[in-house]
Amino acid sequence: MATPTLDAVVVGVGGSEEDLQVVRTAAEEAAAHDRPLHLLHAFNWTAALQEPSVAGPRAAAEELLERAAQAAAEVEPEVPVRGDIVEGSPVEALLRASESAYLVALGDGGIANCPTCVPSDAPAVQLAARAGCPVLVGRAEPSPQGPVLVGVDGSEAGDAALGYAFECADRRAARLLAIRVIEPGRHDDGGDLLDEAVARHGARHPTVAVECHTLRGDPGGLLIDQSRSAQLAVVAARGEEPLRGMLGAVSQTLLYHSPAPVIVVRGLGSAGVE
Repeated sequence: MATPTLDAVVVGVGGSEEDLQVVRTAAEEAAAHDRPLHLLHAFNWTAALQEPSVAGPRAAAEELLERAAQAAAEVEPEVPVRGDIVEGSPVEALLRASESAYLVALGDGGIANCPTCVPSDAPAVQLAARAGCPVLVGRAEPSPQGPVLVGVDGSEAGDAALGYAFECADRRAARLLAIRVIEPGRHDDGGDLLDEAVARHGARHPTVAVECHTLRGDPGGLLIDQSRSAQLAVVAARGEEPLRGMLGAVSQTLLYHSPAPVIVVRGLGSAGVE
């Protein structure tokens, strides 16, 4: 298997139009963070060997990578692009890449359009739960040019997500919308938790305009509402228990239902990327 580009934005490439949109989103993220883009296509040798010749499926896979590279160049022509065909499942290939990547990305596989199901075995969910670096889950439709949204809960993982969101907003020259949600029936003992966290990270990003809100209600539902006008939603993999191999309720809700691309932040310390 090809070795993933160190500290690259790595994106899984399939054959759908949605996959090409995710490639564009990943290319924009690579440009924003001054990273190369690494395209990965998982090749199914079992299926290929059932064909009269493996040359046809292999050529089709190479054509997919060419189309993906063209899609990336359309939006970010200055980003260095590398493409590789790897053996195995897309999730396992991206999990391996996540050990050395800056960010891994893939499409949501349509889960955002499935309001009544909770597909825990969906590739996007599996990757977001197990990766060794932040995970970008793209959507089929381009997002609006709104703010970067981040949920803040006072946990160490939430603080890392806030730092990452500041970096994203700074790189994109975008406004940051920081939301803290207090669940019904819970006493607010956080005081100025949100303002203090924003001030701490904001000192390193003085040009980022920040809007802060502390709201009461269901965290997932309120963040979904806010994400409808966001260009990107950033959330910790898990708040109070940032264990690898798990996703919290809020991160799952955003993965399933946010119309905006979602970055699930994992594999970072409390200082985020700074």
